[in-house]
Formats: sequence, C-alpha cells, structure tokens
Amino acid sequence: MQPIKTDTLEIAYFEHGSPEGWPVVLNHGFPYDIHAYDEVAPRLADAGARVIVPYLRGFGPTRFLSKSTMRSGQQAALGKDVIDLLDALGIEKAILAGYDWGGLASCVASVLWPDRVAGLVSYAGYDIIDVKRLGHAYQPSLEHAVWYQHLFQQERGRECLSLHRRDLCRMLWRQWSPTWAFNNETFDRTAASFDNPDFVDVVIHSYRFDFGNAAGDPALADLEARLAQKPPITVPAVTIDGTQDPLKPGGTADHAPMFQARHEHRVVDCGHNLPWEAPNDFAGAVVTVHGWAA
Repeated sequence: MQPIKTDTLEIAYFEHGSPEGWPVVLNHGFPYDIHAYDEVAPRLADAGARVIVPYLRGFGPTRFLSKSTMRSGQQAALGKDVIDLLDALGIEKAILAGYDWGGLASCVASVLWPDRVAGLVSYAGYDIIDVKRLGHAYQPSLEHAVWYQHLFQQERGRECLSLHRRDLCRMLWRQWSPTWAFNNETFDRTAASFDNPDFVDVVIHSYRFDFGNAAGDPALADLEARLAQKPPITVPAVTIDGTQDPLKPGGTADHAPMFQARHEHRVVDCGHNLPWEAPNDFAGAVVTVHGWAA
C-alpha cells in the first residue's frame, strides 16, 4: 500500500504491474473496498497494465487532509478524486473501471474530463445519478431493494450504520449477490475498511445528496450542474450487467444512446459484486477497451 496526497485527500492505493505499463484505475464501490479486485488486478498486470487500486474517500486508510473539508459523498467529489489521483501520480491518461460507487466515479470522470480517460469499463451502464429523477418513486420492488437508502435519510439510519455497520453491510452483500458464497474471512478483510473515521459521514451524505435531502459541496456546484445535463460518454466503453443483481432489474442495455464512441454491452451471470464474482469477465472487458484505445 502506498499513500499519495491530492489537494483534498491522502489516498491510499495499491499498485500492480510494471510502472511502464498502460495505466488503469480500478475503483471499488459501497460497501466494498480494494479487495474486490484481488483477482482482477493480477490478470491485468499479466496483460501489461499498470494497475492502480485506490481506497475511495471514507474507506480504509484514505484520509481527508483537513478537518474543515466537507465529508461529501456526492458524485462530483468521487469523480474529481479519480482525476486528482491521476494528477498526483503524473498519469496523463488512463482507463477507468469500476462498479457501484466506483462505476459512478469512473463515469463522472469520463464525462467531465474525457481528455484524461483512455477508455471506460462501467458496471451498470451510464451510471451517473439523476438527482432530479430520484425525487420521484420507482416500482415497489426496486424501492424494496434500496431499503438502506431510505433508512439513511433519517438520523436513525446514521445511528444504525454507525453502530451496526458490519451487520448492515453483510446483509447488502448477501442480498445483492445471492449466489456468491463468500466466507467470514473474505468479509472481515474488507469490513476493516468501514472503520475509517469518515465512513459514516461520507456514506450518509452520499445518499442524502442523491435524494435531494442534503446540500452538496459548494465548490462542486458547477460540476454537479454539468452532470445534471446528462452529458454523453465520448470515450470507448464496455458496459456490463449482472443477471442476478436486484439493484438493476432488467439491466441497462437501453443506456446505449449515452455512449457516443465505440461501445459494447455485455451480460454476465452474476450479482452486483461483479469483479469478485466474475473476475475474468471484468478483466476481459478492461483488456478489450485497452485494445480499442491502443
């Protein structure tokens, strides 16, 4: 593990492969951490990549540099963190890949800073949050699947996450990946990342901002305004759906018009935690995008 400072964070990350390899950043989601890519990163390193796997803000050893910085979990903050990391590492352009929050961060960076992105692998399609749409109801089955997001809108939800974070996150792993048989050791290794002192604040702010129940960081207002316009993704991209993911019923193949460069959509028989459940498929998508970019 290595730490590196941006203007806002000290980001902890792991690096695999040759420093001279083609760069790719693998971004994890909530409630996961860098171990989601334990089987993906070596495959990409063997394919010639320089693989960067960072802990997101609020996870693991990553820390805010200042006590006064807003503990924002909004999408513009996550996307900007990716670009700030590239700046700190001196990487001009990289492939970005991720799922859940990591897919969101990768998509946001791709639309706001396309000149810095060689290509994209996104689980669940055009994974940029439509905050205005989230002010309205979805089908009851989907509202049921995102019960935790509703819980987090209340202070009772903050207390529940603070006191019972491991039990809550374990429930989400099981619900989102119904056929993935993970063991206690696997979960506990990642759950240590939830002990970050800013974990609760960042997670709660993220979902309250998405629901329109919390203000965003004023410094990111212009970026959020651009995201609200639903800009298309203009870099080469592979998008992936998991057939057993309750958070994306019916998949995201209909997102295709949002991708204006070369694009391929794939479907994998797995749940929400794609890199862990199907590492070959995830790594293969990254290699495909690298081939297009090269």
